[in-house]
Amino acid sequence: MSTTLNWDHPNPHTLEVGVEDCHIDVMRHTNNVVYLQWLEAVAWSHSQSLGLGPAEYEALGHGMVVRQHELNYLQATRLGERLMLATWLTRVDKLSTWRSYQFIRLDDGQTVFRGSTHFVCVDIAEGRIRRMPAEFHKAYAAAALPADPAAAQ
Repeated sequence: MSTTLNWDHPNPHTLEVGVEDCHIDVMRHTNNVVYLQWLEAVAWSHSQSLGLGPAEYEALGHGMVVRQHELNYLQATRLGERLMLATWLTRVDKLSTWRSYQFIRLDDGQTVFRGSTHFVCVDIAEGRIRRMPAEFHKAYAAAALPADPAAAQ
């Protein structure tokens, strides 16, 4: 296993997973649907580490739902491989969060996947887009990467 992983951004929230038989498709690699499940798993893990899990979503009557995914499969992953899934909040406003992902294969340190997701806040009862409750905005904004001053110019 590689001792130092080359992350795209500092301080990732990580989750280790293994490629299991149920993840493999007819092409003998991890099926693309599994990557979506892993995105959800690492995003929920991160959100829960910030104090915002399903119970808090229910109590506040709001939740974050996917508006758009961008998925970039860089290398195939195969049965028995171990992966480190990483995520970062890259931007937060009053309605949305943007999250980046990077998956690294642990045996060789290769980045096998990169992706991003744009989430919007919705009222759970009505399913309509709403401003984030203060608790959401505070937790997510505090965890977001610092803005890149060069990108603002």
